[in-house]
Amino acid sequence: MTISKTCRALQHTILSGILAMSFYASSLAVAQAAADAPLVQDQAILDKVTSYLNNLHTVTAKFLQVAPDGSIRTGTAILQRPGKMRFQYDKPDPQLLVAGFGLLVYHDPGLNQTTNIPLSSTPLSILLAKHVKLSGDGVTVTKIRQPPGEVQISMVRTGKAAEGHLTLIFSTAPLELRQWRITDSQGRVTQVSLFDLHQTHPFPDRDFEYIEDVNRSPDG
Repeated sequence: MTISKTCRALQHTILSGILAMSFYASSLAVAQAAADAPLVQDQAILDKVTSYLNNLHTVTAKFLQVAPDGSIRTGTAILQRPGKMRFQYDKPDPQLLVAGFGLLVYHDPGLNQTTNIPLSSTPLSILLAKHVKLSGDGVTVTKIRQPPGEVQISMVRTGKAAEGHLTLIFSTAPLELRQWRITDSQGRVTQVSLFDLHQTHPFPDRDFEYIEDVNRSPDG
């Protein structure tokens, strides 16, 4: 091979390498743009949902709850941000779940048992916070899904994923809270669906307290 042919071959090799590198760089740019696009879209969704929740002050609704054992319960719910909630279950087993003043209290009159736990140790504290933030130090969003007509956002309290996680489910036309799923520290899932959601005036503090009826006999 002459020097001239050798030079041309070397030039061809270099040119091919440059073209290959250019194509590779272009592919990376396209791939990066594709990867970044959902992040921008997700942030827009989070901003919209955050604004909706922060404008949700006091609402009432009917609810249907599916417990981890598959049992189904219904009742009336009040959500009053910040920090207050009341779930009054329908008869024949009128249990009561109230959140207020930093506590989550569950009373089962059938068993005559009352359980108290700090609200801050439950995923519900995310929903009932004074200022809902779905990003930053307090909350970590783990997944966003958008099936037709819905937005599903799963989240944990940052650094406390072992306590369980919360999935909020919204309709999109209009944007409205329709359901949440709580997965506890043992992996058990409780699902609550809301119906006939209405904003209303604040309720008195006593509606978010459990006050034991000392006059009630053990037999009810």
